[in-house]
Amino acid sequence: MATVGDVPSRLLHLTRSGPDEVTGALAALRAELRVPSMFPAEVRAEAEEAARSGGRPPAAITGGRKDPVRSDRRDVELVTIDPAGSMDLDQAVHVASSGRGYIVRYAIADVAAFVEPDGPLDAETHRRGATVYGPDVRTPMLPPVLSTGAASLLPDQDRPAVLWTIALDPSGEITSAAVTRALVRSRARITYGEAQSSLDAGLAPESLTLLADVGRLRQERERARGGVSLDVPEQEVVPGPDGGLAIEMRRTLPVEGWNAQISLLTGIAAAAMMRDAGVGLLRTLPEPEPRDVARLHGVAAALGVTWPDGVPYAEVLRTLESGKPAHAAFLAEATSLFRGAGYLAFGVRGDGAEQSLPADAAHAAIAAEYAHVTAPLRRLADRYATEVCLAHAAGRPVPGWVRDALPELPGTMATTARRASRFERGCVDVVEAALLEGRVGERFSGVVVDVDDAPDDGVGRGEVMLRDPAVRAPLEGAGLPLGQRVDVILKEASVADRRVRFALA
Repeated sequence: MATVGDVPSRLLHLTRSGPDEVTGALAALRAELRVPSMFPAEVRAEAEEAARSGGRPPAAITGGRKDPVRSDRRDVELVTIDPAGSMDLDQAVHVASSGRGYIVRYAIADVAAFVEPDGPLDAETHRRGATVYGPDVRTPMLPPVLSTGAASLLPDQDRPAVLWTIALDPSGEITSAAVTRALVRSRARITYGEAQSSLDAGLAPESLTLLADVGRLRQERERARGGVSLDVPEQEVVPGPDGGLAIEMRRTLPVEGWNAQISLLTGIAAAAMMRDAGVGLLRTLPEPEPRDVARLHGVAAALGVTWPDGVPYAEVLRTLESGKPAHAAFLAEATSLFRGAGYLAFGVRGDGAEQSLPADAAHAAIAAEYAHVTAPLRRLADRYATEVCLAHAAGRPVPGWVRDALPELPGTMATTARRASRFERGCVDVVEAALLEGRVGERFSGVVVDVDDAPDDGVGRGEVMLRDPAVRAPLEGAGLPLGQRVDVILKEASVADRRVRFALA
């Protein structure tokens, strides 16, 4: 599933080393947006020393004198379930029957054990904010010696972790949640494909079978709440039959959705814990703008996706199958509905005033209050929200270094999100230009999905969504008919300039 937490993104992946022109354009995009590249020497040195030490003890993290040592939970038969090749493993899971429901144990990498507050490494994580994923390479938030090494929940390695224990009733509703620091040892690194194959063949271990059961139950609870998950398939850029490039959609497997529900479950439990504590950091998302929903109607028409009048977008999304190319393209475009996501810090002083928590701070897509706590190797906010939950569960004050940072975190993460969004859009522009390069002057069929109502120069401008290839690009022409099918001519496709432009035929 091409999503980290709650806000899906369009993940493009070059299956092999891309053409030099594409690689150069992506490098130029990183430089333009100042996506960090190499880690400074002092940051690398601190990370290497932290990796050698194996992580700080709990008392050093919290500043307390009575904090217990990590509980030894190497007896829990945890496994990680991730895309093939992943090494930055934030989460390991084990699901058991309680006799009257389920017990979910979810181990999360304890990044705070490796990052000293206010040191060079901490400052660098705040500068980066999150791991940035590109079609060719990823730019990690933490140095690889930690993100894919000492802090990652790699198999057959003793690792410091934050262990969530969440009890569910037979319907999948939360009955209790607890969190503590622990020493864990993952048993295996399983890919989504391996997990799905073992489940389909009836050969999966009990924990994985129960994870599938819990995942389905939580999906039912999500529908009952009015929430929706967007299973955006990964788009693989592959060599085309004519020597150019083409896009193939990787089908999203059911186990990806079930596994994602475990992360969402933990985030919901964390949000409730922070509300009880009166201090914390929630993930927020407003309802989609009507204009974005209307635009998506046009995309549905362009791709031949059925959207009956009066049916909510959430119901349409649930009917789609990522294995169908038109559905996969529509799911990728539906990420526009998730604009406006942010963070809400509360219970701390910022700008000279106490930041309070509204009576209802629900996340619109999840339809519940929610927090980011499950991806600390790849996202800055998770480290701080996790510390609030640990403090509340232990009945002790939130550490000062956490309280001091909370007021600024929403702004830091907003800056990170804007950079990531611009980078993602730029990557899509590069790939779409590469797909269409050499076809200038050709005629295509599409649907007008957006129109500039008041252009400054009087020139009609908007956007067109093609069906084949599934490209959305700028369109020029007088009297653009919003929502209607049109024939357009490709006027420009420049990889270097990251630009594709069409005109009405």
